[in-house]
Amino acid sequence: MTTALHWMPWGERFELGEGLRYWAGRLLMVDILSGRLLELPQDQGGPAHVVTSLDEPLGAVAPLADGGWIAAAGTGIALLGTGGAVRWLARPEDRSGPRMRMNDGVADPAGRFWAGSMAYDNTPGAGSLYRVDLDGSVSRVLDGLTVPNGPAFDAAGETMYLADSARGVIYRFAVDPVSGELGERSEVAPVQGASPDGMTVDAQGYLWSAIWGAGQVHRYAPDGSLDRVVPVPATQPTSVCLTGDRLVVTSATIGLARPGTLDGAVLAAPLTLSGVQAHPALVRVD
Repeated sequence: MTTALHWMPWGERFELGEGLRYWAGRLLMVDILSGRLLELPQDQGGPAHVVTSLDEPLGAVAPLADGGWIAAAGTGIALLGTGGAVRWLARPEDRSGPRMRMNDGVADPAGRFWAGSMAYDNTPGAGSLYRVDLDGSVSRVLDGLTVPNGPAFDAAGETMYLADSARGVIYRFAVDPVSGELGERSEVAPVQGASPDGMTVDAQGYLWSAIWGAGQVHRYAPDGSLDRVVPVPATQPTSVCLTGDRLVVTSATIGLARPGTLDGAVLAAPLTLSGVQAHPALVRVD
């Protein structure tokens, strides 16, 4: 089913806007290549507020329960203090081989933080998925990825969805909610001629994915069937967020020779549907 919505943009355009999160009534996103964490105004009438910024690419953040943020940034994982302090937990991609950066990430219901990495030149198989446990330890839990996006978790934390955008596929993993260990992997759905990007799960257990290159958002049923296609007036949607009364989508201009009017915009459309609650990271480091 195709669902047409009435989209309205925020004013600013982004080269690589990503990582939408709705947290404590705030709508947050990152502009990856500029290293900025941004808060979007609720009325869509003004510019985004810069919450914090880094001198390195900022792939994604999750709020920390005690304040500040945990971030997939540069070549690793960092804690960002409310006063601008940066504490690196690990830089696992600061190594020989293709030049790497961190990409998308999210906190799961247990408070662990998960984030993927990728090569700047999209070297096949160079990317990995990392898990940050509650004690701050960082582990590589999956390798052989090219452009990982997501992950997204169901409400129980027992299922994780992860897209490999370059390969046009979304995977589903069983997760042990206590240990965070990954179990069986299956393929949810291939995406033909485009790339699944940022994702979220709604309150009904359905998966939503931005579809880069197609100007669409897809909604998948728990059995993997395509439930809904939502056209978006931007060629490269990058992430999706459900606030309860709106569907919000980021997009990017990077790689477009002639960006259209709404390419790179953050777009919102009325939609009465809640997402799975965003979770803070419960990572604590002495």
